Amino acid sequence: MLPKSMLIALSALALVTLACGFTIDVPVKEVNIGPLVTEDVSVSLPEQQGDVTRVEFSFGAGEFTLAPGAQDALVNGTASYNVRDLKPQVSVDKNEVLITTGDFEIDGIPRFGDEYKNVWDLRLGDVPMDLRINAGAYKGEFELGGLKIESLRVSDGAADAQLSFSVPNKSEMDTFRYTTGASRVEMTGLANANFDSMVFKGGAGDYTLDFSGELKRDATVTIDSGFSSVKLIVPEGVLTRVFVDSGLANVDIGGEWEKSGNEYTLSGEGPRLTINVNIGAGSLTLRNR
Repeated sequence: MLPKSMLIALSALALVTLACGFTIDVPVKEVNIGPLVTEDVSVSLPEQQGDVTRVEFSFGAGEFTLAPGAQDALVNGTASYNVRDLKPQVSVDKNEVLITTGDFEIDGIPRFGDEYKNVWDLRLGDVPMDLRINAGAYKGEFELGGLKIESLRVSDGAADAQLSFSVPNKSEMDTFRYTTGASRVEMTGLANANFDSMVFKGGAGDYTLDFSGELKRDATVTIDSGFSSVKLIVPEGVLTRVFVDSGLANVDIGGEWEKSGNEYTLSGEGPRLTINVNIGAGSLTLRNR
């Protein structure tokens, strides 16, 4: 079934068109639904496993699950779809791997119906990687703990996404970038990601960033969001400074947070977590775990 987030996005387009008082001639593309096909997706381990491998996923609308556990492979799992042009394509060039949702193109508003299916269930291997996820209107569940991720980039549109590091990343991550639109995004175990810097950019959405886990070194987070609801959760005892640059957003604090002007702090020992928040309007919630 078409994800609710994509239906919201398409409905928003229609409402904007009506509100503006003029007509936009947007073509409607009929999408032919066929029988459900399930096939294996597999990419072998790189020949030179000491090098960092770029693994990039380009996914459209549907459901995407990603987790550790590929046995003797870089990527393995299954893809199920019932639109012929969604057949996954795999491209390998030395230490660069690209997996895409086929040749499907939208030349207007797609007319899917209720029987549309596009589901990826994939596993990643235990090799150093630069991981990139590009997606559209989809539902995503990403468990990335226990891998060797040296950099991470996620970019999506109208998403309903959950991303977690339930156990520590085995590599020191340089940069983690997440860019999203009108979405609901929940990230947990972020201290386990072991990043040096994190950049999160969102539009109008509902975003939760939970920094539970083990913070092994100083880390800096930059959050830039529009009209949205942002919730930050930091465990008690983690030395934390949050600086808020906001014109209209309401800031709600609870737990052990202390306020001084536009700064909110937690006392603690060990590595420091510094979070800079620029939110246009909406709400910012600070909590402890």
